[in-house]
Amino acid sequence: MEDVKEVIDIVPVALADGGIQDTGNAMMQGVNDVLLSMGVDEVWADKIDNFIILLLIIGVALLANLVCRKIILRTVSRLVKQTKATWDDIVFNDKVMANLSRMVAPILIYVAIPIAFPEHADSALLDFLRRLCMIYILAVFLRFVSALFTAIYLVYSAREQYKDKPLKGLLQTAQVILFFIGAIIIISILIKQSPVVLLTGLGASAAVLMLVFKDSIMGFVSGIQLSANNMLKVGDWITMPKYGADGTVIEVTLNTVKVRNFDNTITTIPPYLLISDSFQNWQGMQESGGRRVKRSINIDMTSVRFCTPEMLAKYRKIQLLKDYVEQTEKVVEQYNKEHDIDNSILVNGRRQTNLGVFRAYLTNYLKSLPTVNQEMTCMVRQLQPTSTGIPMELYFFSANKVWVAYEGIQADVFDHVLAIIPEFDLQVFQNPSGADLRRIGVKIED
Repeated sequence: MEDVKEVIDIVPVALADGGIQDTGNAMMQGVNDVLLSMGVDEVWADKIDNFIILLLIIGVALLANLVCRKIILRTVSRLVKQTKATWDDIVFNDKVMANLSRMVAPILIYVAIPIAFPEHADSALLDFLRRLCMIYILAVFLRFVSALFTAIYLVYSAREQYKDKPLKGLLQTAQVILFFIGAIIIISILIKQSPVVLLTGLGASAAVLMLVFKDSIMGFVSGIQLSANNMLKVGDWITMPKYGADGTVIEVTLNTVKVRNFDNTITTIPPYLLISDSFQNWQGMQESGGRRVKRSINIDMTSVRFCTPEMLAKYRKIQLLKDYVEQTEKVVEQYNKEHDIDNSILVNGRRQTNLGVFRAYLTNYLKSLPTVNQEMTCMVRQLQPTSTGIPMELYFFSANKVWVAYEGIQADVFDHVLAIIPEFDLQVFQNPSGADLRRIGVKIED
């Protein structure tokens, strides 16, 4: 033990008196003397003293790494957890600090390795070993910076004002640039050339690089355009039938936009397709006051007729129509009276029709429903008659925008509309069914 202590005591004295080479010579001599005192042959002592010092340096480096991970990092972790802020818990997480601590051992080995080979201070072997250490240090540093970028991304992605930004794409872009630069530096260390020389050479192969990183470059540019124009963000409901997308955006990355469809399948779309092609974003509907209902029912044109006094008397008993029928009838009677209309012929003058009264009823009915947003457009209109009847379209906005509730609201409305049509002596147009054809056949046979 006294011999080992003597060797250890040599290090600070030698470092105080001279440089690394002098320190290495002093340690080499000390180790050699210890080996000789232990009875080791002088020839073997000269051969193994370098490796013993190298093992000693590696042991010290590993011990320093252990101290950093077990003591320093745990202390930092406890201090971070005591703060009220949450961002430091993410930035100083275990992954970031572990990558940082891994640089301690290779840095110590890189600095101290000439001590193990003082007589080969300018040799190619020592230079190669130091370059390997430098490459390892750089690789660990790149992992540390990448983990730090990820931690910063997690901090900002949790904030409400940044949730609509393509942070994942920016993170991946930064990581690609980081590792690209790191790879250039590592190659320059291996071939002992300046990184500037390599970058100059890469300029000549820019076309190849553009081809290799085409999707990444286009994805990065598209992500910026999507964010700048507020076209898309995580949580939006989009539809893109061409690519089978109909659901919620769950992730926007450098190369892909992931959409969880309503059937729980995942559709992956390249970001540049969202710029070059058309897609529908339903976020505006979700942020508005209602969700639109635009559906029509075809009325059989042969069932449309003028209202008789008996029909008007019946319609006056309908609560939603009483005021409308009375006011409209007064206007009609006044017009016919002023123009001396012969009421014996229905074609003369103005008359109410069952279809017009039905349309007024539907308008008042929609305005009476609490599930319809009365501040948005609400109307009932006739569309162009077709061979399948007169389309009577209901155009309104549901106050509830949730899909299930929305479907229930419009179903309730049209259930009522279909049930009330016969009360106005109208008929719904529909193609003959099997029962209709059998009924016709029975009449023909009779």
